[in-house]
Amino acid sequence: MPSHLNKRAYTCIIFCILLLGLVLLTQGCGVKSNMMTSLSKSILNNNDLAMVESGSPAYLIMVDSLIDQDPDSPDMLSSGAQLYTTYSDVFVTDRERKRKLANKAMDYALNAVCFAQSNACDLNQKPFEQFSAVVNAIKKDELPYLFTLGNAWASWIMAHKDDFNALADIARIEAIMNRVIELDETYKDGAAYLYLGTLATFLPPAMGGKPEQGRQYFEKAISISGGKNFMAKVVYAKLYAKMMFNRQLFDRLLNEVMETDPNIDGYTLINTYAQQQAGKLLDEADDYF
Repeated sequence: MPSHLNKRAYTCIIFCILLLGLVLLTQGCGVKSNMMTSLSKSILNNNDLAMVESGSPAYLIMVDSLIDQDPDSPDMLSSGAQLYTTYSDVFVTDRERKRKLANKAMDYALNAVCFAQSNACDLNQKPFEQFSAVVNAIKKDELPYLFTLGNAWASWIMAHKDDFNALADIARIEAIMNRVIELDETYKDGAAYLYLGTLATFLPPAMGGKPEQGRQYFEKAISISGGKNFMAKVVYAKLYAKMMFNRQLFDRLLNEVMETDPNIDGYTLINTYAQQQAGKLLDEADDYF
């Protein structure tokens, strides 16, 4: 049992989650999808990282069971992919476990796009030219599934970053996010720019990284979101400012994160985590610069 929760509180959380799962399993497809969306929003708007971390595994098992009940629903699959990706990115540090979770999120995301658009099946297996043609033909109605795939794929690459073949997929994520921008650059408050900025600064220039292009992407993401997504500033500081040894920019971005109220609709959980990461980076800054 997690040390930060007493037995009664922990039992209550798990019971409530499993009870909700039983309720959902007795409902129709549309209700299940709506309830998953509502519960996902509740998680994203929670600022107690410890509680969410403790309760999430049971919820993820419930999500798996709901998808088993309705395996052809792109909405259900997409929600599952998003939740597994978020849980893995925020809470999981063990390499092998992170890979397992990333693999599941990737499978869900690929299936979601496939069921939404039949010619988009097995996108990760298609030659790049064919892959690009399919991605560029995706319409705005399928935008949520395409973005979820890009999100899950980026997380998958990070989980397999010691595999050269995985790194080769960076170009595919770029193609997906560029298509998202073409369809609607403001989708998810400009999150596609955050992913493009991350990919551009993930590697040093000697290995193909493009830090100045990444800087422009980060600035665009922050501008479109109005600063609501704190992770944009944290990643900007961690990947670009550190790479360029720009201590002034590094400190400014992270101090802005630390000084801003994280309780923003749709971003509370991520912002709380971002503040945690910003604090660690600031504490370690003198050892780097």
